[in-house]
Amino acid sequence: MERRPLRRVQPVAPAGISVSASRAILAKFPKTRILVVGDLMLDEFVWGTVDRISPEAPVPVVWVTSESFMPGGASNVANNLRAMGGRVMVAGVIGSDGRGRMLLEELRNRGIDTAAVVVDAGRPTTLKTRVVAHHQQVVRIDRERTSPIARGVLDRLVEAVARSVRRADAVIIEDYGKGVIGPALIQELLALTKRRKCLVTVDPKEDHIMYYRGVTAITPNLREAQSASGLPARNEMELRRVGQTLLARLACEMVLVTRGEEGMSLFERDGRQTNIPTMAQEVFDVSGAGDTVIATFTTALAVGANPVAAARLANCAAGVVVGKVGVATAAPEEILRRVRQ
Repeated sequence: MERRPLRRVQPVAPAGISVSASRAILAKFPKTRILVVGDLMLDEFVWGTVDRISPEAPVPVVWVTSESFMPGGASNVANNLRAMGGRVMVAGVIGSDGRGRMLLEELRNRGIDTAAVVVDAGRPTTLKTRVVAHHQQVVRIDRERTSPIARGVLDRLVEAVARSVRRADAVIIEDYGKGVIGPALIQELLALTKRRKCLVTVDPKEDHIMYYRGVTAITPNLREAQSASGLPARNEMELRRVGQTLLARLACEMVLVTRGEEGMSLFERDGRQTNIPTMAQEVFDVSGAGDTVIATFTTALAVGANPVAAARLANCAAGVVVGKVGVATAAPEEILRRVRQ
């Protein structure tokens, strides 16, 4: 079957950042160390083909040709950072099971520091299984527990995070609502980062929005931004109100709203709004695009890029990964190629 994108998106403006500026920013990535804190997951991909519908139900029969495993959730953000050359530490909770051991092995094989990963014998490692046929996702199967982690596990995680923060230039909080991110952990983490004057960015869960008061930036998608603000964003004027509301409510410096085909919008504390059109020309899979955005945006800020340049570079990186099938990453040369285009 011909490989066809989910949709074609025509870029309506250039990247807005030069190749030389992009190269200079990316060249600094290996000099910075980022700590990723959040819900760790293992992503399983079942690859196959379809040539008939099941006689038992109106569903496709997938003939499996191969299987693969990748770091998912917060660990996919770590994987993105590592692919761009950054030094990465990851903190979170896994189960004492085969999935957890596989995830640790995948992370360590990529050169990611897992010293702050805590094992909880009473909790399974989250597994997300995606069945993909002819480059299109057929179904996703989630195996997880989303209740808050136990107090003893939380205490061990806080201790591990405290040790890692001392070596971090920036912290990314990845909240998927799976039970790891809660007010106690956030309070401890923000106190630690404030003492070190360390920037903190958050990929938020809208139900937890007030946990993040005082962070440097949040990167919600449009749906999350509307839900967190309690306001609609049906046009540019309403979107501006959403961004300003989140800035005021969280007392943060920046809000970067990802808008799918519409690109992204950056809101800054000084009142400036920058709309950045999408750089994707063909979209095959949006899985993990938000992870790529926060990874690129945060690291660019950490190495001294201004917020607009960091957002534009993140937009180019997202344009790379949505053109691939499965949860993917963007290498520096791929990002530069996108900037040139």
